[in-house]
Amino acid sequence: MSDSWLIVGLGNPGPRYEATRHNVGQMVIDELAARRSETLRAHKANARVAETWLRPGAAKLVLAKPNSFMNVSGGPVASLAKFYGIPAERVIVIHDELDIPFDTLKLKTGGGHGGHNGVRDVAKALGTPEFPRVRVGIGRPPGRQDPADWVLDPFGASERQALPIAISDAADAVELLVDEGLLAAQQRHHAPRA
Repeated sequence: MSDSWLIVGLGNPGPRYEATRHNVGQMVIDELAARRSETLRAHKANARVAETWLRPGAAKLVLAKPNSFMNVSGGPVASLAKFYGIPAERVIVIHDELDIPFDTLKLKTGGGHGGHNGVRDVAKALGTPEFPRVRVGIGRPPGRQDPADWVLDPFGASERQALPIAISDAADAVELLVDEGLLAAQQRHHAPRA
C-alpha cells in the first residue's frame, strides 16, 4: 500500500474564478503548499502539482489543482491517481458545499455527490465514490439568487474577513485526516465553534 496521499482542491482555472466560492478547495491547497514553502508546477495530467510531506519522515502528499473546469475535474484527478499509484481511498477531495453553512467543515468518505458536479465527475473518473472529502461550507444564496451564479461570485466582505480562518481550519482537517484518520478529523472539526 502506497504511503502517499493525493490531495485535490476543486475549482475553476484562471484569474476570473480565483477568488470565487467555487474555488475554496483550491484556496485550501494553496494554504497547504504555503505551510510547506512549496510551489505548484505544471504536470502532464492537466494539473498543477507540488510533491511534499505531511512532515519530515511522515506520509508523502501530492497537492494538486486541476487545470480543467470544475465539472470535468475527474480526468486530471484520475490521471494523477494513476501516475502516482494512489488508490481512491487515499485521494482527498476538497470542495465547496452549498448545503453547509459558511465557515463550517464536514468530512466524509463516500456517499452521493449532493448535486456537486465536480465531485460527481471525480467519482465517475475514479470508478468509485469511496474517497475522502473535506467539504467547506459556503452556504446557500440569499433570496432567489441561482446557486449556479452564487458559487461563481466572490466571497462577500464579511465572509472575506473569516475566510482565512476557514481555509486554515480546512487545511488542518486535511492534515489530521492523513495523520490520524477520518474519525479523528471529524471529531475535531465537526464540533461547533467555541
